[in-house]
Amino acid sequence: MLHAVIMAGGSGTRFWPKSTKEHPKQFLTLFGDQTMLQSTVERIKSAIPADRVWVITNERYVDLVNAQLPEVPKNNIIGEPVAKNTAPCVAAAAALIDKQDPDATMAVLPADHLIANADEFISVLKAGAQKAEESDSLVTIGVQPTRPETGYGYIELKKDSAEPVGDYEVKRVAQFREKPDIATARQFVFSGRFLWNSGMFIWKTSVILDQFKKHLPDVAEQVKQLKPSIDTNQQTEALNIFYQACPSVSIDYGIMEKAENVYVIPGDFGWNDVGSWKALYDVEEKDKNDNVMKALQYITEESSGNLVHSSNGKLIALAGVENLAVVETDDVILVCNLDKAQSVKQVVNQLKESEDKKKFL
Repeated sequence: MLHAVIMAGGSGTRFWPKSTKEHPKQFLTLFGDQTMLQSTVERIKSAIPADRVWVITNERYVDLVNAQLPEVPKNNIIGEPVAKNTAPCVAAAAALIDKQDPDATMAVLPADHLIANADEFISVLKAGAQKAEESDSLVTIGVQPTRPETGYGYIELKKDSAEPVGDYEVKRVAQFREKPDIATARQFVFSGRFLWNSGMFIWKTSVILDQFKKHLPDVAEQVKQLKPSIDTNQQTEALNIFYQACPSVSIDYGIMEKAENVYVIPGDFGWNDVGSWKALYDVEEKDKNDNVMKALQYITEESSGNLVHSSNGKLIALAGVENLAVVETDDVILVCNLDKAQSVKQVVNQLKESEDKKKFL
């Protein structure tokens, strides 16, 4: 059966000050009336019911996940005692699912992405699962680039490697490429041989556990130590030991870049990782002056192309400004150029280094 592993442990620093260490991006209501985590589970429910959804998060967010996803079994919500990147997260989830369902296929999905066309996404997901099950391969979902984007990693396709799976073409991966500079990004898009790396993966649990043995034996050894304690009253303690002992490494670097049987299925379903206030501005509906006004009270005068995000009822007035993000919480006001929205992460880093300002994180 197909299970979903939702990675929900990120800190969402680029969405500060709305995203904080106690309430990061994936738990915010940025679109519609659901949080991003809730939307992720809602999106897949036609293919993967709640009892086969697993959420891997920071242990401080377990109660928050339980509150937002009451339909997901509590035993399926795993709190990491320490962040060790995505490879240990995937390994632990694969071990837990494998104990319950040895023939399982798992889809690994981030909790904080926007997908406009859920039906098309489910069709792509099912085709990817079919490929993973039939060929014992590692499958990733790539997104057709619409612009030379420097904020995403890329997947290079092998020439003449397309093969049909249902209504889709699956292609072999030549290599994964890191986030490029703008000139390289233009070359990637112009060549037609690159997709954006969405960070979504599909494989059989048995296959990915074998890949850990081959490429990340240190993690595989910790999985071996963990397995006897799964579904016992020692599981929580064993998971703590597992995470403390594992190296910090991404699934991309640790497995995907080294494995041989890697395929990508191209998807076109309105994907956006919504990684900054600029990305939020891009996907939101604009008024006649191209402003996005998420505020209870506001006035604009000769102002265009701005994003305002405030929920505390204060009047927000814009006069003669363009291309700004103005984000207000109870104790913070952020003003930044939308084209420099990635710099919010550096602001957060400064706050971390300041003893008297850490309270604003």
